[in-house]
Amino acid sequence: MGFFEQSTWEGRTYLGGWTELGATTDAVSPSTGERLASYAVGTSADIETATDLAVSAQRTWAATSAEERAAVMRRAAAVLESHAPVLERWLQDEVGSAPGKAAFEVGLVLSELHLAAATALVPYGQLLRSGRPRLSLARRVPVGVVGVISPFNFPAILSMRSVAPALALGNAVVLKPDPRTTIAGGLLLAAVLEEAGLPVGVLNVVPGGADVGAALVDEPRIPVISFTGSTPAGRAIAARGGQLLKRVHLELGGNNALAVLEDADVEAAASAGAWGSFLNQGQICMTTGRHLVHESLYDRYVELLTEKAARIPAGPPSTGAPLGPIIDAVQRDKVHSVVTRSVDAGARLTVGGTYEALFYQPTVLADVVPGHASFDEEIFGPVASISTFSTTDELVRLVNSSEYGLSLGLLTGDAYAAFELAERMSSGIVHINDQTVDDEAQAPFGGVGASGTGARFGGHDANIEAFTDTQWVTMQGRIATYPF
Repeated sequence: MGFFEQSTWEGRTYLGGWTELGATTDAVSPSTGERLASYAVGTSADIETATDLAVSAQRTWAATSAEERAAVMRRAAAVLESHAPVLERWLQDEVGSAPGKAAFEVGLVLSELHLAAATALVPYGQLLRSGRPRLSLARRVPVGVVGVISPFNFPAILSMRSVAPALALGNAVVLKPDPRTTIAGGLLLAAVLEEAGLPVGVLNVVPGGADVGAALVDEPRIPVISFTGSTPAGRAIAARGGQLLKRVHLELGGNNALAVLEDADVEAAASAGAWGSFLNQGQICMTTGRHLVHESLYDRYVELLTEKAARIPAGPPSTGAPLGPIIDAVQRDKVHSVVTRSVDAGARLTVGGTYEALFYQPTVLADVVPGHASFDEEIFGPVASISTFSTTDELVRLVNSSEYGLSLGLLTGDAYAAFELAERMSSGIVHINDQTVDDEAQAPFGGVGASGTGARFGGHDANIEAFTDTQWVTMQGRIATYPF
């Protein structure tokens, strides 16, 4: 059955093939509340079963030639490209993605598959000099089984970003997608890879909540965990992983700053700022949360960003609205709490701050200062908070005052000066004359501080480092002699 046929996975999950488990749950549209489909819900015992299957299948998969593993990745890209509208529709229906965002995300998934195909074929070691008459080399070998825990906001790409390179390098994978986006973030991807010829058992999907994620982290036969999600959850996973001596790759939250310097084009800056704050309803780890604007441009920037926000409608993706729903009521209420607490503390609401159902209107808060919730916290909603600065030193202090350090945008008329200024900023990613949201499969991606453990994704080097171990090998023509 093709991945585009809902009967492939209705009421099932992908566990050594399409499997019915004891319990099912419904995928529900955040836009309309309607039932979209059902899928099987896993338990901690299913993590053990998935790992049994993965361990057994991984030995043969790792022994498969790199050329064949690369071919599976290329075929998966071809399958997905042929049926891209299906994944786009599920991203709109299950995630609440606007049509443009859904199409963009599918393109990112395709890029990851193509990159993974290339990664399988790149050099994977080096010759070492030795003080003895022998061949000495270091080579990268698969870790075995990789556990992947992915979030709801960009579920397809944030699953495939770990799944594809891990598979291409000879590992098996156990994937636990977010329970709110299990189909777009797990089951459809498994079906694509199955149709591309990935052997049974190499990838297993175990849907479920925090208990299933905890079982995945605890499973002793899974030495590497790749987690994308909130900082509090990441801290807990890192603590447990440390106790178990596991390698844990963390891509966590952000409270990203967009700095509008004195010599910036303020109209262009406001356009970039609106995109950075409101894309995907602000539900992106790289979303522009803090707009730090030079005092000479501040009033005009507030005016322009407010005008732009007022013209952006939020509504069901089926209507073509550029902003869809917040994923659920819990997240919507967190967003609204940040807004109301900031206004109560002295921030000025210039537009928005209201919602209908899960559709939160684009919101601008002006006169925000450190100590306001919208300055200090990750919002994960369509809220732009604007602060002012006078000097470069003050700007550096404001940027670095956040515990997060994922992405930074510097808007200026002097790009090289901004390049030099970026050295003073604590951020894993810096975009000069662009907003904070960007991602390319071949680029290293990751943050510092509360945003994670550095660049664990993107490009051959980061992916090989993330999903393989180093093995030192020496070889000589005859048995070495010793005095004993």
